[in-house]
Amino acid sequence: MGVSHISNRAGQSARTWSRRGILGILGAAPASAVLAGCDSSPGSSGGTGTAQAANGGATASAQAATTKKATITVTPAAGTKKADFTSRVEVTATDGTLASVKVTGDDGSTLAGSYNDARTKWTSTKNPYSGTKYTVTAKAKGSAAEETVTTFTTRPPGATFVGYFTPEAGSTSGVGMPVSINFTHAVTDRAAVQKAITVTAEPAVEVVGHWFSDTRLDFRPETYWAPGTTVTLSLRLKDIEGADGVYGMQSKDVVFHIGRRQVSTVDLATKQMTVKRDDATVATYPVSGGDPDHTTWSGIMVISERFKQTRMESSTVGLGDEYDIPDVPHAQRLTTSGTFVHGNYWASTAVFGHENTSHGCVGLHDAKGAGDSSVAGYKFYESSMLGDVVIVKNSGERTVDAANGLNGWNLSWADWKAGSAL
Repeated sequence: MGVSHISNRAGQSARTWSRRGILGILGAAPASAVLAGCDSSPGSSGGTGTAQAANGGATASAQAATTKKATITVTPAAGTKKADFTSRVEVTATDGTLASVKVTGDDGSTLAGSYNDARTKWTSTKNPYSGTKYTVTAKAKGSAAEETVTTFTTRPPGATFVGYFTPEAGSTSGVGMPVSINFTHAVTDRAAVQKAITVTAEPAVEVVGHWFSDTRLDFRPETYWAPGTTVTLSLRLKDIEGADGVYGMQSKDVVFHIGRRQVSTVDLATKQMTVKRDDATVATYPVSGGDPDHTTWSGIMVISERFKQTRMESSTVGLGDEYDIPDVPHAQRLTTSGTFVHGNYWASTAVFGHENTSHGCVGLHDAKGAGDSSVAGYKFYESSMLGDVVIVKNSGERTVDAANGLNGWNLSWADWKAGSAL
């Protein structure tokens, strides 16, 4: 374009010179002489023509510079099929500035970003997601505006992991329910994974994560949740590298609620269980705990599973063939290792409140078939929910391990916080 302008200016000078030549031939010389005589410098007429030509060339160069078309470059390059999802997206403008940039994924997501001070470069705030096709629409402004639309696709991750969480979305739990996450692959970068997970409460309270192992991360406040609390678990694990070459797959929010406060205390010295709602005693039941050879864990335990009826077989807890009961009524799990509080229809009613005869569970008098609403086992089950707290004391056994079930309340707040990776 610049060459074309210079050629035009040269043409105009040639035409002007020709007209002057024609006038000279036609007898206009006296006028020419008078014009020359007005300048005190000999040959000054020729100098003026040279300056005009030079000025015209400079103007042409300036026009050429100001009419350059802006060029937009996108990284990853247009059409890339296996772009790296661990790097930011960049858009740059040459011979212009960026007016707007929009990056959208085929999953409906939008990738936010920011411009540099000169507005010649845009960089995404976060990395793109893996296995996603993105469309980049960018506009530049200048003397000649430019717009480009390109696409690229990020590569899928190699090995992946997800976190299975407790409690379920939309559920209502007791005040002792922690947020517990079990990962499908061992996590080596605990800080990166924990940073990608937040647990918030309304009303607000400090919630801290604690790693029990490289596959389990629990969250809890310092004391039991307040009744009526709404808890939100935010998982932003997608493309977080939890271990070398192993990436998370989840990006979701889970909301659950805290119901009323129920805390039950089992005293195996008196063989009584006292049930309190909001610190008021609502029931007392006679119980039977573990015998001297199969003592019941002591400490703070949380109900993690509930079964109206279930089979209990001694071989599953390392006790050989001592028992196999196909229809244990009103069973509520307290530990992963097999401690339950449950109904018992096979023992004499005289046992409850007087003897500890079980293999480690806490038993209440019940009826076969789980349909008798008058018995203690039925009543306690009906009054309970997941996340309720059951405290066992005077059992003759040490405190249950905090990782054995949802029983992190047995750790002090300082010890709990010491298990955080952040």
